Amino acid sequence: MALISFEDLAELDDEQLDDDITDNSEPMDDEDQDRMLAHWQAVGRTHQVTVPREMTAPIAEMTQRNQTTERQPVPFAVISKREKLGEVMFEERVYPAGKWACITKSEKMYEQSISLAFMKIMRFICKESSVGRYLGMTVPVVAEFQLAENGTNFLKDVVTAFYLPAEFQTNPPEPSDPEITVSQREPMRVISRVFYGTTTEETIQRQIHLLWELVGEMENVHRHMYMVATYDNPGVPQRRNELWFICKDA
Repeated sequence: MALISFEDLAELDDEQLDDDITDNSEPMDDEDQDRMLAHWQAVGRTHQVTVPREMTAPIAEMTQRNQTTERQPVPFAVISKREKLGEVMFEERVYPAGKWACITKSEKMYEQSISLAFMKIMRFICKESSVGRYLGMTVPVVAEFQLAENGTNFLKDVVTAFYLPAEFQTNPPEPSDPEITVSQREPMRVISRVFYGTTTEETIQRQIHLLWELVGEMENVHRHMYMVATYDNPGVPQRRNELWFICKDA
């Protein structure tokens, strides 16, 4: 059964969350934590997903950390960009080698796989590692997936990856969850385009077709392997995402 994810929280109404929970830098008491969990569970039920009680502490910590702690961007360099009427249509970027915490899920739908994966990554960030403390948040969190030869159907395996904060790049923490592995990823060159909203199989397919129309024929780009990068808090309805085409050489 899938857990709640970025997509499942897209309909979170900020007005439904009390200001004394989201804006208060003091630790939440038990009542506030229960209210926050209940809210996540209510949203989850509308999408037929389950948020277990053991997510109470990570939800509370991530909620408050997002209010008080700056998120670290994954480093990259812009190689080129295409603009139209002052709007960036897409960028070519290079991401350096680095250590990422990765987990692979193979659920029926893409949305289910990233839901399960993100919950586990969230717990890793919030103390479930060898260092036993909050690691810090980097953005974006990326999901790597492949399409079948027909270019339409999503293959089951989805890899969700979290770039380790700078202080842990040299000496990464060991995840408590055996499903999460920390691996060194090689430099990566991508073609990136921003889009806003939820990331479902339907919306991603639409973005893939749009970006192919913009870039035209490119021999050095994988045609069946893609990434989706998510930047914003799950409670932001029109949050920022990017679709990445992966180049065959960095």
